[in-house]
Parts: sequence; C-alpha cells; structure tokens
Amino acid sequence: MKTHRFHPAEYHLTLGSHAPVLEIADGDRVITTTVDNAGRDASDREITPRGNPQTGPFYLHGAEPGDTLAVRFERITPNRAVGRTRVGIAANVLDPGHPAARGESEEEELLEWRIDNQSGTATLLDPVFPAGELVLALDPMVGCFGTAPPKGQFIAANTAGRYGGNMDYRGFRAGTTVYLPVFVAGGLFHLGDVHALQGDGEIVGTGIEVSAEVEFTLRLIRGRRVGWPRGEDGDSLLTAGNARPLDQALQEATTEMVRWLVELGLEEKQAHILLGQCVRYQVGNVFDPAYTMICRISKSLLAGALPR
Repeated sequence: MKTHRFHPAEYHLTLGSHAPVLEIADGDRVITTTVDNAGRDASDREITPRGNPQTGPFYLHGAEPGDTLAVRFERITPNRAVGRTRVGIAANVLDPGHPAARGESEEEELLEWRIDNQSGTATLLDPVFPAGELVLALDPMVGCFGTAPPKGQFIAANTAGRYGGNMDYRGFRAGTTVYLPVFVAGGLFHLGDVHALQGDGEIVGTGIEVSAEVEFTLRLIRGRRVGWPRGEDGDSLLTAGNARPLDQALQEATTEMVRWLVELGLEEKQAHILLGQCVRYQVGNVFDPAYTMICRISKSLLAGALPR
C-alpha cells in the first residue's frame, strides 16, 4: 500500500470516462487538492471554469463493472484563508408567496468568510450581524464525488445519480467511508466542491466554498455492486438516494437501506420493523437538479437486531 501525492493540472466539469490522471492499487492512499465551485485555487486565482470542477479521475487497478469502490475520507483541509457563500435562500425552498421566491429579492451577492484552520473557525467578514461578526466552527465536507457513470455518459458535476455526484451531504466528512458502484474499468473516481461548512440541504446554493487538500484511501470490493451510494461513519450506516422530486430520493435511499440490512443478515420483515421505529433521515442537496435524501440507522441498534 502506497501514499501518492497528486497535483492536478486540469479539471473536469463532468463525471465520466475521462483519461485517468493516476493509477493506484487497492488500499493505496491519495493526497491531492481541489479547487472551489468557481474554479478558484489555493491562491484564490480562477484557474478553471466554474461548475464544481473535479479532480481526477483516479483509476483503481482491478476494479471492474459489478464491483464496489470504497472510499474513506481521511482528511479534508481548507487550503486558503477565504471562503465564499451566497446569501439568499433558494426559491424552491421557500413558500411561493415569499418575496424571494417571487424573484423580488435584491441582486444575488456573495459573502466572504475568513477560514482559520488553527482555531477551526470560519468568521463572516461582512458586519451584517449586530456583534459585528459571526464565528462558526469548521466542519469540512466533500460536496461532489463519484465514479464514472455507465454507458459512456459524461454527467455534469452539478447533479447526482447512482454513481454519486453532487450530493452536498454534510456527513461526507473525514472519517466517513462511502461505497460506490463501479460501472467502468478502474472505477474512475472523481472529487471536488469542498465546503468548509454547510447547513443541511445547501439551501442557499453553496456551503462556504473553498479550495482544499483532501486525503483519501480507495479499496476494492470485488463481485458486489451497491445500487445507490452507501456509507458508514462511527455511529451509523447510511444510504443516499439522488432524484427529483424529493420523495423519489427518499424511496431510493430507503430501498437501498433495506437491501443492505438484508445482505447483513436480517429478514426483510425484520428490516422493515427496525427501520419503521429507528430510521433517521437527513437532507442532502435540495438546490440542484437532483435532490439527495440520506437514510441512516444506528450501528448500536443494528448490532442488537442481527442474528448471533
């Protein structure tokens, strides 16, 4: 197992079967960088067009269609001192009668935040609050990542599907492992769109957008393909559904969790009973073309339900 340092020279605005930028082996670790959603790098220079530019793709030796790619985010570190957010809540998140939903709000503006990794904080630089500043704790996450979609598709990095994509779920942070279906040889893993912090849903269309250094490990699970992205952290198992309307995303996430629990040893009826009383849902992206719904179940509850 090796650690690779990769310095990207170009980026992609789609997830697809692009030429791989690096070939790695099962269990290897990669340390690389991402630009922000507007294509700005660590020096805050715009070096590539906006639209969630993706670093990669990374080719995992041995990965074939029908396998699963496991990516563990080891570290996500903003690598510049300024991040940016939009201000207004998206019209589709507000009641249609609200002035902002009717397009009566002021012209869109961006706010700048001071990012301080040492103190672990983001400070709003615009004195819009009575105290003169707003200080929030950093909680870095990767907003957009995934494998290459099937059938030669190149899909814009502002949406999501079975392959992953722009899910903008704040739980995709350091320490989380995500399981993605492999559709093409090598898997072709892409990533980008890091947020220093984001509320559930990305309801203003951004988190605190920032460039970053990301460290991740790729593992190969042969002969098993997940239907939709799955993940786990120290507390829970989770599944993601990506679609619009939101109820379809919820259906996909829930169905994938039922499949997973049955694979782990529960009978289907048992899975329904457990989820009926213990499931937790979280909202990923509700701003972009496909919405994301997350279905979660506590590992401690599951441990008591699985056959011994």
